[in-house]
Amino acid sequence: MTINLDAQRSSNLSPADRATQRASTGGARRAALASSVGAVIDWYDFFLYGTAAATVFSPLFFPANEPATGLLIAFSTFAVGFLFRPVGGAVFGHFGDKIGRRNMLVLTVLIMGLASTLIGALPTYATAGVWAPILLVALRAVQGFAVGGEWGGAALMAVESAPKKSRNFFSAGVQTGSFVGLLLGTIVFFTCQRLTTHDQFMAWGWRIPFLISIFLAAIALWIRRTVPESSEFQQEVQEQHAEAGAPLGIVLRKNPLQILAVIGMRLLDQSTYYLSFTFSLAYVTNYTKTPPGNVMIASMISMALAMVTLPTFAKLADRFGIRWFYLIGSIAGAAGAIPFFHALQTGSIPMITVGFFIIINVCHNMSTAVQPVWFAGLFDTKVRYSGAGFGYALAGAAGGFMPLIATALVNRAQGSYMPIALLLGGLCLVGGLTSIWSYRWVKFRD
Repeated sequence: MTINLDAQRSSNLSPADRATQRASTGGARRAALASSVGAVIDWYDFFLYGTAAATVFSPLFFPANEPATGLLIAFSTFAVGFLFRPVGGAVFGHFGDKIGRRNMLVLTVLIMGLASTLIGALPTYATAGVWAPILLVALRAVQGFAVGGEWGGAALMAVESAPKKSRNFFSAGVQTGSFVGLLLGTIVFFTCQRLTTHDQFMAWGWRIPFLISIFLAAIALWIRRTVPESSEFQQEVQEQHAEAGAPLGIVLRKNPLQILAVIGMRLLDQSTYYLSFTFSLAYVTNYTKTPPGNVMIASMISMALAMVTLPTFAKLADRFGIRWFYLIGSIAGAAGAIPFFHALQTGSIPMITVGFFIIINVCHNMSTAVQPVWFAGLFDTKVRYSGAGFGYALAGAAGGFMPLIATALVNRAQGSYMPIALLLGGLCLVGGLTSIWSYRWVKFRD
């Protein structure tokens, strides 16, 4: 019945109105594509660093007598990028609220692509000494700065340009694109490992995935330059430009609880992602007999499934509302934490795949499918990039320390996964409970 009524309303529109409607939908699709393609590049690059930190950076850039010590140092540099995320969120958020979302998105993908390409060209400790890790850490900081401004602009561009009844589905490309990037990075990294010997891969094979970044960034840059500015930003913000002041200052004064809500809810996706995709490789490599390749295969299956589960959950959220998705996802993550790490110990690809499905495709995907609309709805349009982007990036700073904290916990527990599993389950529940608390502020509920 609804479909027939919609069709009847559409047939009653004048040719000019139908043309306007088509143009609006076309603009929304282009905005969604631009948002998602940037996420592909950014998360391809960011994934490479996390995987390399778990597998190759320790001996190449941080040689130490104890492998565990080198691994801790390598993960410390992984965390450095996250410390610069809030800086990127504040800077890009300020100018995104002042002069527009699109220009900031062009800059973020350009900076990210150049930083990752330069990492692939760095000399190692054996040839450059202490300058090798210094340069690596500096480029990692640049990566974090760019990613800090990426999500806010990409999510808002998609949400603000989307049709009212399809906000979750159109903005889901931001989250889905991240999994495309993760899958692409995994495939490239995994292929380079398989096509080279261990010595070849450690010598030059690991560089290839990073060097490819420049070509991917060029594609994303071209797409983003052709997308118009967010329609909502043009209508509501540019006309009141003088009233905006310092957007981040306004948010910190008027909406501090909303920023805390973003941080609390993001503990769920930060813990599920970094403890499953990033830390699991280091865990099985250093504390079990499970081949790392088994984990990579299972994670690639999960990434591929996310391209279906994420938009599906987003479509369902458009139909039924966003309220319960976060809570159900958090309960699934808490219940699946211990079975996931037990599966890693078994080495069974089917069991590990099921573990990834529960943690990522149910818990993580259900929650992040509604994140763009939820977080954007917590703030007014004229300060939305600063509010949602800064809160998102600030929470991301905590995520960068997840592998480091997990490594310290498992060392203290002499290889036992139980402390990490309890940490994962607890953070999932915190995210779910925070969603219940913050729902009252969300503007885009239906």
